[in-house]
Amino acid sequence: MLRDKSLIPLSHQHQRALALCVRIDRAQPIPEEDLQAWQTEIERHFEPEIRIHFAAEEAEVFPVARKFPELTSLVDELISDHASLREGFLQARRMSVEALPVFAQKLSAHIRKEERQLFERMQELMDPSDLANLGKQLETALAEVAQSCLLPTDVTKLRRKT
Repeated sequence: MLRDKSLIPLSHQHQRALALCVRIDRAQPIPEEDLQAWQTEIERHFEPEIRIHFAAEEAEVFPVARKFPELTSLVDELISDHASLREGFLQARRMSVEALPVFAQKLSAHIRKEERQLFERMQELMDPSDLANLGKQLETALAEVAQSCLLPTDVTKLRRKT
């Protein structure tokens, strides 16, 4: 299903986070000497975008989704994921080379759950006017997101899968 335009800003942010996950996956095994660069890369994504993204979902999307009983348990899972992922981002400096791919897998699974389950179902259940209102609320909630492009470093750039 095509993404409703009201949810596209969140989906674009999801794409950028998934790109980080793919780069971490393709960098395996990460040499110990590259660990700090990856820790920094994860930190760089949190403050300008992901912190605000999580807050927008929690303040705007999840309360709307909770209005549909069939989505309540999914929203509870996603809130729990946010808490765990937020802690991971904040503890990035303490991540080991073994913890990095585990973190990336959790982040990727969370994003796919939101995209494939929550957003799809919300689009099916919600009236177009309610989706449009949600889009306006998200626009306001995401206004703080930095509009810069976070470029990977030489160490964290995308590698060919071997």
